[in-house]
Amino acid sequence: MIIMSIDLGKARTGIAVCDKTEFLASPYTVIFEKSPKRLLEKAAETVKKTNAELVVVGLPKNMDGSEGESAQNARAFAKKLEEHTGVKTVMQDERGTTITAHNFLNTTNTRGKKRKNVIDEVAAVIILQDFLDSRK
Repeated sequence: MIIMSIDLGKARTGIAVCDKTEFLASPYTVIFEKSPKRLLEKAAETVKKTNAELVVVGLPKNMDGSEGESAQNARAFAKKLEEHTGVKTVMQDERGTTITAHNFLNTTNTRGKKRKNVIDEVAAVIILQDFLDSRK
């Protein structure tokens, strides 16, 4: 099954996908959009372009496991995306993914503007790979 993941951000939203074998998550794109309505439309277009059969949305829980405003926004976005596309959405705890993404980019010596542009995409890959690993 082709699965797409979303790492929601206020200005940049990272997208990753996996192939039908569900073996490896790969970066797909970053959506640069601040408007929630336009972000939903662009995410829905990406679901169609990738032929995604399931969408995993990162759930930004607090470190103590509680859910704040960002988590509520992510849940609301996932629900709207599912209603808009008809493709099932699931939530995936994303605690620590941005730190892991920064560590990865440190090891690849990715710096400056390029780093800023890919950090959300890398976080989406980590969210998706964590989800894929949990299914095995």
